[in-house]
Amino acid sequence: MQLQKEELKEFLDNKVIQYNTLEFIDSDPISIPHKFTQKEDIEIAGFLAATIAWGNRKSIIKNANKMMELMGNSPYDFVMNHNNNDLKRFEGFVHRTFNSVDFSYFIKALKHIYLNHNGLESVFFKNISNNSMQGAISEFKKVFFEIEHPARTTKHVSDPLKGSAAKRINMYLRWMVRNDNASVDFGIWQSISPSLLSCPLDVHSGNVARKLGILKRKQNDAKALLELDNALRKLDAKDPVKYDFALFGLGVFEGF
Repeated sequence: MQLQKEELKEFLDNKVIQYNTLEFIDSDPISIPHKFTQKEDIEIAGFLAATIAWGNRKSIIKNANKMMELMGNSPYDFVMNHNNNDLKRFEGFVHRTFNSVDFSYFIKALKHIYLNHNGLESVFFKNISNNSMQGAISEFKKVFFEIEHPARTTKHVSDPLKGSAAKRINMYLRWMVRNDNASVDFGIWQSISPSLLSCPLDVHSGNVARKLGILKRKQNDAKALLELDNALRKLDAKDPVKYDFALFGLGVFEGF
């Protein structure tokens, strides 16, 4: 389906309006941070939910809710005030390859970031480079694992500079940075411009983008992400990742 640029923009803009609505929240992992109102609770709940956002969406939401329950539904308070004994309650938790060992380390790393790096927003903001968040994601991974950590856990944070499309962290950044006036994305990280964001590239958004002719590369990797970024920025330089709603909606809800 090859459309001229104006037609393509109109088609996708309409799909954004259709899917960037409150109805989108219930069936999406973004529903997890929407349970909270404090900034730090939202960003920690969002980060943990995004981390396990692969596989069946119902099981993602179920297990992300379980993570919140294990933290007493007060994620920031739990992160800052937990002791090693408190982490024992995670035993038996598993989502795909993410298990209680990973979960426990994530809590320790988050505490380290809030105590020593002024929080999650600050780590991402400080490392923006080349009008992109991809270098910042790579630097974030270094900070996240700068304390002693199990080797197995490093695979749960992607590194775009090693070729990954970093779908889950790009999705998380969309949640935190983008202010959509529809109360879906939060827009609580005002130090970062939405123009720097990248579309969360997965099997759905990738397939739809290829059918629309805005992505040629076959793999969903960092090079494909750059190609898609460039195409979406031509459609809306200020808010390119709003089109995630269009691509995802077309793929998941319409089988485009």
